[in-house]
Amino acid sequence: MSLHQYLKKNKYHSISLKKTTTNHFELKAKINGIKGRFILDTGASNTCIGLHLADHYKLQPQHSETKAAGAGALEIETQTAIDVPLKIGKWRFKSLHLVLIDLSHVNMALSQHGVREVEGIIGADILEKGKAVIDYEKKRLYLKKKRFN
Repeated sequence: MSLHQYLKKNKYHSISLKKTTTNHFELKAKINGIKGRFILDTGASNTCIGLHLADHYKLQPQHSETKAAGAGALEIETQTAIDVPLKIGKWRFKSLHLVLIDLSHVNMALSQHGVREVEGIIGADILEKGKAVIDYEKKRLYLKKKRFN
């Protein structure tokens, strides 16, 4: 039995990943029903979206005392949005706590390597909620179907 067959039998959704020239995996997701391009980042603790896209994704940002760090940037101001619906392929999460952050440093690094800008980052919070399995060879992300969330 292949990994795909095993995971399908155990009620996982399969999501296609695209490998970029920077060796990141890119995927499409919907926030509040609006499609966007995201990077899959197992090292990011939270799922993030570009701060400048709050209106585009119909988010209600709230002040946050939390500072973010990563990818060479330290002490980045953040905002949050709560109870945000997220859909990746057929997998859904109805009440995501989303971090809004300035992603210009991420997108600058991507553009220097000829990769189009992304709207956000799918982080470990979603991978954990979805009991994720990543098949690097087949470029697939598997997220477990949920009865409710």
